[in-house]
Parts: sequence; C-alpha cells; structure tokens
Amino acid sequence: MTYRDVASKQVLVWACTAVAARMPVAMTPLALVFLVRERPGGYTLGATLAAVYVLGEIIGAPVLGMRLDPARGRRHLVVGLAGGTVGLTGLGIFAGSPAVVLGAFAFLAGAAPSAAAGGQRALLTSLVPERAVAQALSAESMLMAGVWAVSPVAVAGLALGVAPRVPLLLAAACMATSVAGHWLLPAGWAMDGEGGKAGRVKTRVLIQAWPVYVTGAASITLLGLAELTLPALLEQRGIGVGWSGPILAGMSVGAGLGAFLYGLRSWPGRLHTRSAVLIIGMAAFVALVALIPGAAGIAVVLFLAGMVEAGALITRNLSLRDALPPSALAAGYSVLYAAAGAGYAATGSLAGGLLQVVAPSTAVLAGVTLTLLLTVIGWWGEARRDGSRTAGDLEVGLAAGAEGAPIAGGCDPECRL
Repeated sequence: MTYRDVASKQVLVWACTAVAARMPVAMTPLALVFLVRERPGGYTLGATLAAVYVLGEIIGAPVLGMRLDPARGRRHLVVGLAGGTVGLTGLGIFAGSPAVVLGAFAFLAGAAPSAAAGGQRALLTSLVPERAVAQALSAESMLMAGVWAVSPVAVAGLALGVAPRVPLLLAAACMATSVAGHWLLPAGWAMDGEGGKAGRVKTRVLIQAWPVYVTGAASITLLGLAELTLPALLEQRGIGVGWSGPILAGMSVGAGLGAFLYGLRSWPGRLHTRSAVLIIGMAAFVALVALIPGAAGIAVVLFLAGMVEAGALITRNLSLRDALPPSALAAGYSVLYAAAGAGYAATGSLAGGLLQVVAPSTAVLAGVTLTLLLTVIGWWGEARRDGSRTAGDLEVGLAAGAEGAPIAGGCDPECRL
C-alpha cells in the first residue's frame, strides 16, 4: 500500500476536476459576505446569504445523492454542476439585485452541485485498486486541505483588489471547467455489475449507517467551532484578530500533512474505535485553545488538531465503505456531506448564541463537550452494529458447518470475523 498505487492519468484528471468543482464550495460563503458588505446591513445580509447557500447544500446533498446512478453517475454530476454554475454566475452578474433574488441564486448554487462531492469520491475509489483506497482518500484530503487554505486568500484578494463580484464569477468558471473534466472520466463507478437502481431501497440501507453520520458531524462540528470562535478568542486574549487567518491556514496545512501521514501505512484497531480516538484527540487540542494565552501556542495546537482531523475524516469515509454496499456509497457520501454541513451550521448557531452570554473560551469548552457527546453516541452505534453483524456471520458459519457445507479457510470473503 503506497501512493504509487494511486498515481495514474485518470486519477490526475479526477484531481483537476475535483479541485475545479470544490474550489467554488470553499469560496462561496466568504464571497457572499464580500459581495454585499457595502450595502446597508451588508454583513448581516452576507451571513444570511451564506446560510441560505449552506442550507441548499444540506437539503440537496441527501436528496440528489440518493438519485445518483452508479452506472451512469456522470450524467447526474454534470447536470448538478451545471446548475451550480448558473447559480454562481447569477450571483456575480446580478450582484445588485434584491436580497430575495440573491437568495434564490445562492440556494441554487448550494443545492444543485451538492451531490458532486459524494459522487466524485465514489468515482475516485473505483479508479484505484481496493488495496489503495485509504491512500486515495488521503490524497483527496490533501487536495481539499489545499483548496480550503487557498480559497479565503483568493476571495479576499479578488474582492478587495478587483471587484466584489469577481470571486463568484471565478467560482462559476471553475465549476464550468469541472463539467468539462467529467467527460474525460468514466461514465460511472458501478462495480460487479451493480447500478441502474438509483433511488430504490437506498433509504433503508443508508439509515443503517447513522452512527457514521453522527461521528462525521461531530468532527466537523469541532472544526467549525475552532474556525468560528477563533477571532473572538484572540480578541479575548488581547491578540490581533488578523492572526486568525494565518492560524487557520496553518490548521489546513496540518490537515494536509495529517492526510499524507495517514496514507503511508495501515493503522491498528477497528475503524469505529480508531475514529473515536482521533476525534477525542482533536477535541483535546481544541480544548487547549481555550486555555493557552499566546498566539504561538494556539497556532501550534490548531496545527496538531488539523493533523488529527484529517485522520478522523478519512476514517469516517472508510467506515462508510464498510457499512454500505458499493451501489449506495455515493449516496452515503452525500448524506455524510449533509451531516457535516448540518454540524457546521449547528456549531455556528451554538457559537453565536453562547458568545452573547459567555466568554469565548467558555463557548469553546461547551462545543467540545457537545462533540464528545456526539462521538460517544456514534461509537456506541457502530460498536452495536458491528457486534450484531459479527454474531449474524457466526450463526451463518455455524449453520453452514452443521449442514456439512465446506467453509474454505473458515470464512467466506464477506466474513467480518
């Protein structure tokens, strides 16, 4: 298992296409704030438009993700990305329109391409050997860490240095490029003859993986907590809020490094236990942010939190592969994406409410407590599911042995023992 197993021409095309599709996702919320900040009440309107955009993602990801056809997924992804391009273009061209019009474009820009991340992840794992899936997911995390590190700088520079609408028009151009890129990739990601049954019997299957969604939301909740409370926390410590940008960029760099290190080897322990340990470690680092007085210490701790966060997110994706059949993976990734968005939105509401009544450091510790609670619930659900599955496999094996059926190696390829 090395990164050489991931290196191929198709994976390179996928990487370029994925970056073009997801750079707009990273750019748009902040770009919306810059778009309307000079209007009366501009910052409030910008935050509202960003919330509408995220709401579109949360609603669209599970609804559209469940319609993805593993055999012909490109058609769905291209249509969704084209819709997102229209929404972003509308925001850029009609920047002076009433708030309702901008809100409609923002919702379209968020909802239409919201299943792309899940479909692209399923496509990526179909392009590499099974033994290299962890490395492929690590490579994806490294790419996305780079996207999230670059996008805020690009948005601020273009909005302030050129024009407020330029970041959104650039985002639209990137997304349009991703549409073209998909025609250079396979039409779908069906395996073993699966596909053609998108949207059927998937809801019940997806619900069975609920613990993965809970822990996925927990990890993103913690990330959102660190991002959204950092400026207030720095101000509380008497540190210039301008340091929040470099510190968060360092956190993204840490996530990229963590993803690279995660893919270098296999790691011990069951996936749900490994995930819980990583999220608890990240929670400990974020809790230290509330206690450390200096900017340098906060930067170091958040860099380490980013490293651990990358491992937690990759483990969540691997857990989802373990919990769902291949035909439901794209839909599962989309639901996980929606859960992450919901967790981030909930963190924003929680942080905003708590900062009205308590100190930023207290708000951070309250958010860490919520994350730990979600982690325990998710870990319990996965452990219970794995225990039931192991018991069922054992009963099947004993029944087959009692009937005299040969059990090669004591176990069939799907055995979880």
